[in-house]
Amino acid sequence: MAEIATIARPYAEALFKASTGADARALAGQVEALAQVAADPALRQFAENPKVRVEQVNDVIVGALRGTALAPAVQNLLRTMLDNGRLAALPEVAAQFRALVNESSGVFDASIISAYPLDGAPLADVVATLEKRFGRKLNATVAVDRELIGGIRAVVGDEVFDASVKARLEQMKAALTA
Repeated sequence: MAEIATIARPYAEALFKASTGADARALAGQVEALAQVAADPALRQFAENPKVRVEQVNDVIVGALRGTALAPAVQNLLRTMLDNGRLAALPEVAAQFRALVNESSGVFDASIISAYPLDGAPLADVVATLEKRFGRKLNATVAVDRELIGGIRAVVGDEVFDASVKARLEQMKAALTA
């Protein structure tokens, strides 16, 4: 069977071509909401039941979004993926679509892992510093990992910036044992 990324790519590219620049960010949020619903194992089991019609699965997914109005392009995407039995690829479609939207707007997703919660002005300072370091505009998400002891770890695409106390202690350990 083909890799999930290979299956998802044409769907993400088609949705991206169907969207306009400003519209694409809104569609990305809708596709990500669909992906979260589609990631539920109980829903996937329900969808794979041969006695269940595609319309029923569609109704359950749309109902799970609790009144979120889906754009026609996103409705078409969902319907097409259900018709083709590709519901499992929806989370990957969302990720690839987000990457296409980010690439077109020059914004990149950044994952910032901090030893302590970051928000407000400290977060803005960290993001500004990372934007200078990576040379691009960043859309940051923050997670907390107490094992870092202090500092941050930032991941932008395939680049990693690790300024955590844990990383520095590991570097010192390696230097002392070498």
